[in-house]
Amino acid sequence: MVDQRRRFFLRSAKMAQQQSLPWIKDIGAFTDHCTRCGECERACEEQIIVSGDGGFPTIDFNHGECTFCFACADSCPEGLFHPNTEPPWQQYVSIDENCLAQKNIECRSCHDACDERAIRFQHRLGSVAQPEINVKDCTGCGACIAPCPTNAITMEQQQA
Repeated sequence: MVDQRRRFFLRSAKMAQQQSLPWIKDIGAFTDHCTRCGECERACEEQIIVSGDGGFPTIDFNHGECTFCFACADSCPEGLFHPNTEPPWQQYVSIDENCLAQKNIECRSCHDACDERAIRFQHRLGSVAQPEINVKDCTGCGACIAPCPTNAITMEQQQA
């Protein structure tokens, strides 16, 4: 019960971590042709697709993670998504100076949430273990964002 209350207050205090949807062919074409019908929002099993700026669908990782189920793309009547044989997106997480471990306070909530084990903690002499991100292993699912108690994790776009 305490953990549920903690998550409620942390999420409500966080700034939105909103991202474009996975498998979007072209963000310009998406905004030109998306009718904002809400089908992708209703189809999202994790309920992380929300109405963003101008009513366009976006992903809010504070609500959870993307499981790459492809339901959003399957439900789109406009066909604005890449096929699911292609990578969903080119993004990964980064951790900023608000991280508790960087302030010498033991915390591994991001590691615990990462099924891919893209976030590992390296022991350091004289301080608590520090997070290290293996970008190659990070799927950009966002599972580590909501559990972070200090909102230190953000999504970054990979450079081509």
